[in-house]
Amino acid sequence: MLVAERHKKIVDLVNERTSIRVTELSKIFSVTEETIRRDLEKLEKESLLMRSHGGAVSIEKDHAETSYLEREITNAAGKKAIAQVAVNYIQEGDQIVLDASTTAWYVAKELPDIPLTVVTNSIKVAIELSKKEQVKVISTGGSLLSKSLSFVGPLAERSISMYHVNKAFLSCKGVHLSKGLSDSIESQALLKKQMMDIADETILMVDSSKFGTQAFSHISPLHKVDTIITDAKVDNPIIREFEEKEIKIEIAK
Repeated sequence: MLVAERHKKIVDLVNERTSIRVTELSKIFSVTEETIRRDLEKLEKESLLMRSHGGAVSIEKDHAETSYLEREITNAAGKKAIAQVAVNYIQEGDQIVLDASTTAWYVAKELPDIPLTVVTNSIKVAIELSKKEQVKVISTGGSLLSKSLSFVGPLAERSISMYHVNKAFLSCKGVHLSKGLSDSIESQALLKKQMMDIADETILMVDSSKFGTQAFSHISPLHKVDTIITDAKVDNPIIREFEEKEIKIEIAK
């Protein structure tokens, strides 16, 4: 296979799957991992993809909002596993905030029916929690983003600022060691920042493809995160890097 043909197929695979790992690409194209890393470096310079720790992620939809249905089926098993670990951080009587990520929706599904107050900007999360009699749900209101079924904008931001919670549970598009947390949608990034500001503790729920990437809108520096929950595909060097920053990482298996 010609190099140019391999490069085109790599870009197609990354865009099709949203993210892919170097080890997998090496097997698919029967070349060394070092060759794949050089390919990814070249393709990143050509703005055809974005490298991450251990692989690459698509930039095809980086500035556009992905529909909820599409996000719901992407890495569903990993998100559910992360959510199951996150629920262990929630105790009876807690006041928490859940963002509009699909992982937050899985947290809402996994939550037991216990006395709890939940603030959220997600319609899906609010509907899921409405099935639990002991959970008090506060919706932010605001401008509706139809694809993600979430509220954003000045009204949502003012609503969030009125509360104080014990814990914030959120996700994002990019987690970078020096650049911090980021998201592809500015209005979501602003709201996630406020969610962190009103919380005593922030628990970040992200799959391993998000590490080493930087999306369009900055949310927060990394040091404001207390715990990261991620999937079992995360590389050991990444774990060590975050532990050196005194950020706890828990692996969902």
